[in-house]
Amino acid sequence: MKSKLLNTVAASLLALSALNANAGPIPYPNPGVPNPVTYAFTAASTGDVLAYFWGSTAGYTSTLSLLVNGVDTGISGLNNHSSAYGDVLNFGTVNAGDSLVFRLNVLTTGDYWYSDTGLNYDGVNHVYSTSFDGDSIIPAGIFVSFEDLPFGGDFNYNDEDFVFTNIRDINDVSEPLGVLLVGAGLAGIGMLRRRKH
Repeated sequence: MKSKLLNTVAASLLALSALNANAGPIPYPNPGVPNPVTYAFTAASTGDVLAYFWGSTAGYTSTLSLLVNGVDTGISGLNNHSSAYGDVLNFGTVNAGDSLVFRLNVLTTGDYWYSDTGLNYDGVNHVYSTSFDGDSIIPAGIFVSFEDLPFGGDFNYNDEDFVFTNIRDINDVSEPLGVLLVGAGLAGIGMLRRRKH
């Protein structure tokens, strides 16, 4: 019985770690449909946040900025019409747990679109995000792609695409399945402790 319970707890924790990876397809898998998932990014550890240019299909010209704990870093770059795959922008050092909000600066229209939907004047989610395993040019990190038109445009979320390192989405662990798995794991550990006494 004890062995079976330990196996159940181990399987639950393994499933939880797979869930936290939040691996999804690149690019956005449902063009034309608004992304229902919202994101809340934080610094994974104390150190630099790096942004790598992935690509762009946009006609408009844009750059990328970062707000740390609500304050603009003053650093902007990775112009979508002059950057190449793998070009990197260092946003500087952050502390573990700092709140990170990425901003797309659409120079053509003067619009700003944030990874935090609540900051967008149209109230629309302008980003899609998933994990990225890395390749020979861009390291593993978090893929974030933007929609650069008001009210979501065509909802293809491939107007400007980036990979960030030293960030995480805090919502990954708060999904209902994740909460259930953590609860199951804790309940199993509690049962094991109770049986020992």
